[in-house]
Amino acid sequence: MGSTCKINAAMSIWRRLSLFVWASSLCLCPCRAEDSAMENIVTEKKAEESHRQDSADLLVFILLLTLTILTIWLFKHRRFRFLHETGLAMIYGLLVGVVLRYAIHIPSDMNNVTLSCNVNASPATLLLNVSGKFYEYTLKGEISGGQVNDIQDNEMLRKVTFDPEVFFNILLPPIIFHAGYSLKRRHFFRNLGSILAYAFVGTVVSCLIIGLFMYGCVMLMKQIGHLRDDFFFTDCLFFGAIVSATDPVTVLAIFNELQVDDDLYALLFGESVLNDAVAVVLSSSIVAYQPQGDNTFEAMAMLKSFGIFLGVFSGSFALGMATGVVTALVTKFTKLRDLPLLETALFFLMSWSTFLLAEACGFTGVVAVLFCGMTQAHYTFNNLSPESQDRTKQLFELLNFLAENFIFSYMGLTLFTFHNHVFNPIFIVGAFLSVFLGRAANIYPLSFLLNLGRRNKISPNFQHMMMFAGLRGAMTFALSIRDTATYARQMMFSTTLLVVFFTVWICGGGTTQMLSCQKIRVGVDTDHENSIGPDGVERRSTKQECAWLFRIWYNFDHNYLKPILTHSGPPLTATLPACCGPLARCLTSPQAYENEEQLKDSDSDLILNDGDITLTYGDITVRTDAMGAHTSGTPVGGVAVNSDEALDRELAFGDHELVIRGTRLVLPMDDSEPPLSLDSHRHRHKNEAMS
Repeated sequence: MGSTCKINAAMSIWRRLSLFVWASSLCLCPCRAEDSAMENIVTEKKAEESHRQDSADLLVFILLLTLTILTIWLFKHRRFRFLHETGLAMIYGLLVGVVLRYAIHIPSDMNNVTLSCNVNASPATLLLNVSGKFYEYTLKGEISGGQVNDIQDNEMLRKVTFDPEVFFNILLPPIIFHAGYSLKRRHFFRNLGSILAYAFVGTVVSCLIIGLFMYGCVMLMKQIGHLRDDFFFTDCLFFGAIVSATDPVTVLAIFNELQVDDDLYALLFGESVLNDAVAVVLSSSIVAYQPQGDNTFEAMAMLKSFGIFLGVFSGSFALGMATGVVTALVTKFTKLRDLPLLETALFFLMSWSTFLLAEACGFTGVVAVLFCGMTQAHYTFNNLSPESQDRTKQLFELLNFLAENFIFSYMGLTLFTFHNHVFNPIFIVGAFLSVFLGRAANIYPLSFLLNLGRRNKISPNFQHMMMFAGLRGAMTFALSIRDTATYARQMMFSTTLLVVFFTVWICGGGTTQMLSCQKIRVGVDTDHENSIGPDGVERRSTKQECAWLFRIWYNFDHNYLKPILTHSGPPLTATLPACCGPLARCLTSPQAYENEEQLKDSDSDLILNDGDITLTYGDITVRTDAMGAHTSGTPVGGVAVNSDEALDRELAFGDHELVIRGTRLVLPMDDSEPPLSLDSHRHRHKNEAMS
C-alpha cells in the first residue's frame, strides 16, 4: 500500500513537470519559429545575391570574348597582322582587370569575422558549432594580413578568380584534343624523328638550362637579401619545366594564313603539341623527386623520378590510344551512323572522358587526350557519318577557339585580380634570359645533329624562325597557376605571366616581319609546288621525306589495324593467314568487301616503298614485293622488259602514279629532266623492245 502511494506521488510530480515544460514550450516556440523563418529568408537572399554576382562575373568574360571576336573580324578585314587575337584578348583582360581592381568596389559581408584562432595547421574543411548548429567552411587559400581589407572591399575580385582545376578539367581538354584531332599527319610523320627530338630531348635540355640559370639567380637574390622565403633547386627545375612548354598558336595561325612552308609548320606544330605533354609529365616528376624540398642530391630519388616520368607518359599514351580504339570499334560495329546526333555525342563524351580518366588513374590527361585525338582522327573519323565528321571538326574547332581566347583573357585579368603576386626584378630578368638560352640550346644543337641524317635539311632561316616562335601560352599559365601556395610558386606564377605577355605580344606580333627578315617564302604549297622545267613546261613536284620507322608502322597499320578498326583498308581475308579465315570474316565489315576496288588510304602518300606496290605508267606495269624486289614488268604486246631497268626509267622521268590497293600516290621527280609525253614513252619502250 505504501509503495503504491509513492508511485502515485511520483506520477503526480511528473505530470506537473510535464505540464510546466509544455507551457514553457508554448511560450518559446513562436520565438524559435520566427528566428528560423528569418534565417531562411536571409539565406535565400544571400543565395540570390550570390547567383546574381556569379552571373555578372560570367557576363564579363562573355563580353570579353565577344569584343575579341569583333576585333578579330576588324583585323582580318583590314589585314592587320601586327597583333594576333590571343594578344588582343590579353589586352582586353588587362583593361577589365584594371577596372575591377580600382574602379568597382563591391563590399562583402565580413561582419562577425574572427581574425585570431589558435590552430596548428590550416584544415581543408572546417566545421563550426554555433549555438548547436554546425556550419561547414572550405579553405580558399592563404592571404597576407595586408590583403584582408582588399577582400572586404571588393567581392567581385574574389569571384572572378577561378579554381585552377577549371583550367585543367574544362578548358585544357578541348585545346589539346583539337591539336591531335586536326594534326596534319602527312607532314607530321614525314618529320617524325625531328619532332620527337625537339619535343623530348629539347624540352629536357631546356628545362635543365633554365633550372640551372635560375638557381644561380636565386643564389644571388639570397646573397643580397632579396629572398624572403625558401626557394630550392627543385623549384628552379620546376620553373624550367613549366616555361619549356611552348604554345606558338599565334605564329601557327599566321603561318596557316600566309601558307608558309609545310615542313616548318609541321616542325613547330608537332614540337609544341608533344612538348606540352612532356612538360606536364616532367614537372610532376620533378615534384616527386624531392617532396621534402631539400637540396641534397639522391641518385635513387632521381632514378625514381625518371621511372615515374616513363611510367606516367607510357601509361597516359596507352590509355589515350585505348580509348580511341574502343570508340572506333563502337562506331564500326554499331549502327550509330543512322543517328548522327547520338554518334557525335558519344564521340565527344568518349574523347573528353579520356582526360578525366587519366587524371583519376594518376596519369596525365594532357598526354592521354592528345594521343586519343590522334587515334580518333586516324581510325574513328573514317567510321563516322558525313554529318558527324563535319560536326566533330567544327565542334572541337569552336571549343578550341573559345577556350584559348578565354584563357588568354583570364591571363590579363589575373595580373590585377590575383592577390598573391610576388614580382622580383632579378628573378624576372633572369627568367627572360634563361628562357631564350634554353630555347637556343633546344633548337640549334639539335638541328645540327638532325641535319646529319636528314635529306631535307633544316635550313638556318628555319632554325632562326623556330627559335623566334618559341612562345609561351595556355599550358605554361595553367601549370603555373595550379599551385600558388608557397612563396616560390607565387613568384614563379607572377614571372610566368610576364613571360607569356612578352612572347605573345612581341614575338607573336613580329612574326610577319621575322618571315620577311629571314626570307622565308609564303604563299607556297610544298605538296604540289609548281615548277617550270627547262622546256618551259609547268610540272608538279613533291618533296617526299619519310621516317623509316613510320614505313614499318604503315605496313602493319594498313594491312591489319585499319581493316579491324575501320571500314577502309584491304579485307582481313586477304592479309591474315588462311587459318584465321573465320576470325577475318567476322572482323571485316561488309563495306570493306563492297568498296574493295575504291578503297583509299589517306596515309598512303607518306610511303615511297611499300609491300604490294603496283607502278602503272603507259603500257608498263611493274610490281614490287614487301622487300622492294621487282616481280614483273610486261608491256602491251607481251614483249618482256627488264623490270629493274623499267622501274628506274619510270622513276627518272615525268609524272608518275603509284597504285596501292586503289590509292594513288604521286612520286617525286628529278627536276633536272624534262617531262616526256605519253606517246614518246610508248615509242621509246617499243624501240627498246624491238632492239
